[in-house]
Amino acid sequence: MKKINLIAITIIFALLLSSCESTQVAGEIGTNTAAQKPSSSASVDEPSPDAYGQGSVIVRPDDGRTVVGISMPDKLLERWNHDGIFLKEHFEKEGCEVVLKYANNLIDTQINDIRSMIDEGADLLVITAVDGAALSSILGKAKSQGIKIVAYDRLLMNSDAVDYYVSYDNYKVGVLQAEYIIAALGLKDSKDSKNIEFVTGDPVDNNARYFYQGAVDTLFPYLENGKLKVISNQQGFYDTSTAQWSSDIAQQRLQIILNSYYPENVRLDAVLCANDSTALGATRAIDSDYAGTNKVIVTGQDADVPNIYNIIEGKQSMTVFKALRDESVVAVALGLALLADDSPDGQLIANSGWNFDCTYNTTDYDNGSKVVPSFLLSPITITKDNLEKELFDTGYYSRNRAGLIYAVE
Repeated sequence: MKKINLIAITIIFALLLSSCESTQVAGEIGTNTAAQKPSSSASVDEPSPDAYGQGSVIVRPDDGRTVVGISMPDKLLERWNHDGIFLKEHFEKEGCEVVLKYANNLIDTQINDIRSMIDEGADLLVITAVDGAALSSILGKAKSQGIKIVAYDRLLMNSDAVDYYVSYDNYKVGVLQAEYIIAALGLKDSKDSKNIEFVTGDPVDNNARYFYQGAVDTLFPYLENGKLKVISNQQGFYDTSTAQWSSDIAQQRLQIILNSYYPENVRLDAVLCANDSTALGATRAIDSDYAGTNKVIVTGQDADVPNIYNIIEGKQSMTVFKALRDESVVAVALGLALLADDSPDGQLIANSGWNFDCTYNTTDYDNGSKVVPSFLLSPITITKDNLEKELFDTGYYSRNRAGLIYAVE
């Protein structure tokens, strides 16, 4: 909250007479993005009036504005574009000014973006970090000015300034990927050993560790008893990590593994990929450099459009889907409660009437300075068998007249 002088009072009074509009800034997504899609998508993702479990946003007495700063890491991953759009539109529908910026995967850019949001009068910050451990100082500045902070999808580390965390159950993502491999390879009943390789996520993304740990914990009995083998011996998190979730880096690493450890008579049965961008790289490597003729199990996460095509074509086996609109609904509900000076807990879920699963967790997400209260949603497994029902019938994706798939904004 900002102190204002006598001259500013006159200006603020004029602002109070106008409706709350979006603040356009460099790097901000415009409000007409969703309108570019066919009109049939207009009815999708319209939250009910009580979806956020809140009344009107409190108008700040000091400046007459309620400003929400949204800091996303980049536009390279398809999902961050969707998240930014969803969050912006939902907060605006509740009467907030929104400043949305993308950091181009650069830590310094994100720090400067957040500093700019603070200077522009932010009352609430919703942040998906480029590097969750690199923002402690700027978060401390925000806290000192009474700004509430929500870590979105990626936990913000080493800071007591973080008020809440909203995400999917990231550990469960890895569990679902591993469970799929166990079932697809018939490991519970098989007497034969199978070969697996790991392509994990960005080492500076805290979520990648949860994905990895969920998968490895689930696969551990089979790795221990020899039913699963990692011929490359690359199994640790850092050994298998992929900088910036890059498809190219994932492809190059797996190509080296295939050419070094998998000659024509050595079978690769599965590649556990942490997300869809790494899965894209893995499938390309298998197409170009795998000498075997068997179908290799490939996992993923996010249900990106190119990967949906790959699942349909049989190149990728599954993906873990996280309904981004649901995650944004939770984040907006939480943000509105904070702006209303509430201290949300599990009752927020009970009062919401949401038609999706969400739990309140106060034990598991320690950021090094505090255990951050967390609202966690449940992901689901998508395969060729349930893809139409879970992605298209629900309205998350559609096809245009030419049959091309697109994500419904």
